[in-house]
Amino acid sequence: MATALLRLKDACVRFSGTPVFENLTAQILEGDRICLVGRNGCGKSTLLKAIAKIYELDDGEHFLMPGQNLVYLEQDKAYPLNISTLELLESYDAKSHEARSILDKLGIDPNSSLNNASGGQRRRFALAESLVKNPTILLLDEPTNHLDLPSIQWLEEYLTKFRGAVVMISHDRRFLENTSNTTWWIDRGTLHVNKKGFKEFDSWSTMLIEEEERRLEKLNTRLRLETDWLHYGVTARRKRNQGRLQRLHELRAERRDVMQNKTRSIDVNPANLPRGSKIIIEAKDIQKSYGDRTVVQPFSCRILHQDKIGIIGPNGAGKSTLVKMLVGELLPDAGNVKQGNTLKVTYIDQMRSELNPTDTLWETLCPAGGDQVWIGNETKHVVGYLKEFLFNESQIRGQVSILSGGEKNRLLLAKAMANPGNLLVLDEPTNDLDMDTLDLLVECLQQYLGTLIVVSHDRDFLDRTVTSTYVVSMTGEVQEYVGGYSDAQQYIKTTQKPVSKAKPKEEPTKTSAPKRLSYNLKREWDELPKKIKVIEQRISVLEVLLEGTELYEKNPKAFQAYSEELQQKQEALDTAETRWLELEMLAENIKQ
Repeated sequence: MATALLRLKDACVRFSGTPVFENLTAQILEGDRICLVGRNGCGKSTLLKAIAKIYELDDGEHFLMPGQNLVYLEQDKAYPLNISTLELLESYDAKSHEARSILDKLGIDPNSSLNNASGGQRRRFALAESLVKNPTILLLDEPTNHLDLPSIQWLEEYLTKFRGAVVMISHDRRFLENTSNTTWWIDRGTLHVNKKGFKEFDSWSTMLIEEEERRLEKLNTRLRLETDWLHYGVTARRKRNQGRLQRLHELRAERRDVMQNKTRSIDVNPANLPRGSKIIIEAKDIQKSYGDRTVVQPFSCRILHQDKIGIIGPNGAGKSTLVKMLVGELLPDAGNVKQGNTLKVTYIDQMRSELNPTDTLWETLCPAGGDQVWIGNETKHVVGYLKEFLFNESQIRGQVSILSGGEKNRLLLAKAMANPGNLLVLDEPTNDLDMDTLDLLVECLQQYLGTLIVVSHDRDFLDRTVTSTYVVSMTGEVQEYVGGYSDAQQYIKTTQKPVSKAKPKEEPTKTSAPKRLSYNLKREWDELPKKIKVIEQRISVLEVLLEGTELYEKNPKAFQAYSEELQQKQEALDTAETRWLELEMLAENIKQ
């Protein structure tokens, strides 16, 4: 039987007289790799700090077996200035080769100091420091934040071989699945323990919820969905997400068909595109260098309406540079990018620059005043809309500045999904989000009818949301694979050729390329913008006519006719925009 290294008995921590948890009993055993999960604000970090004795218990007992070395991953520790990271680690009696190896795996220069280091660099160094202190009990709060995929995978391997006990908080489902053998779930101040890893969490927690439902029903208790208990929304969301996986597989199949056409020739005939598709972005042989370093080697791609593109790669590989070239924020050194002329981009970066810290949540969603949020062609009351994103009513009149990092990300998500345009770009959207909010984000993106480009290191999130994955290497090479992260890895492991290479090889043609556009093509190209404008104007008129229920109630036949015409005009607009892009690319190729 495994020895208990640490015990809590009837533990209680209060803030301003209100208990975060009470009567909590738990123990950490030899070989435990415990994942600590629960919604934001439920007390996960408080419990971790209570175990580390950073917070003293208000009631209860804390027992640590003598001889144990407990190490807590500190997030905002002050370090000596003008001393190298290697010297800092060696000051903890770490062997030089061990310290160098850990710094290398976490992407830290051993000769650099932390004097002017970014927050992300300091977080990575804090993790390195924790590992070299030879802990027997290791407490990790969001250790994968600011780590790229190679570093996360190295940390997974390190923890699976670690001989001590670990308690970890993380939003990264795949990380927890790969490392944990025990699950602690904090729910409304109660700690539930399962001697199985996170892979079993969904089924186990759903079983507990259903058991509680049955017990309460037997007591004839009326169940209410309060803001601090959204279990029913959580379980329903899980079921809906499972149902939408089939749609995601269908979109991936469509993407695979298009990419197979594309590898034969970069210029795909619009007739071969899936019905209703239109080109959002088309890039041909784009590349970018900074000094002597090539950040993006020649790369070509075609992104269609409703494609959902995930971008992965090591930190510093050029992921953000690639995205900025695709959306037009950065010009390539060579090659060209063409975008649909109705492209409307919503870009959310890691800095949360879209949020004004002095605004209230209400003002953030209703900047022009009022209490209604426009969601597509309908409105919702701002309070009800923010509740859908797991905010309490008491928070809605508060300032953005008092929100946690996860809550700010959740507010950005609410703002973006209210008016996302037809291209949504998300840079590391999963940072600081709890499991429930991650499920909500996945559901929103599965419902989103536009095109998505997302940069993320979260493998489970990518597997559940994207139809295609761009893998960016440190050499600047970009490869596209149909499917999510796991699909890309499967292609790589089986040495199967990627669906798209950085520079697709075009089939040689027997006839030489034309030196100029023919008269008819030139005339068609010139006339298309006018045609597109006329169609857009008619679509706007039809949308106004079909608003509300008045027309349907007075004249159902007219309503039906206008609805059919609107569908026809939208299809005509797709066709016209696709044709314009084809001719634009053809004209550009002739110039070259």
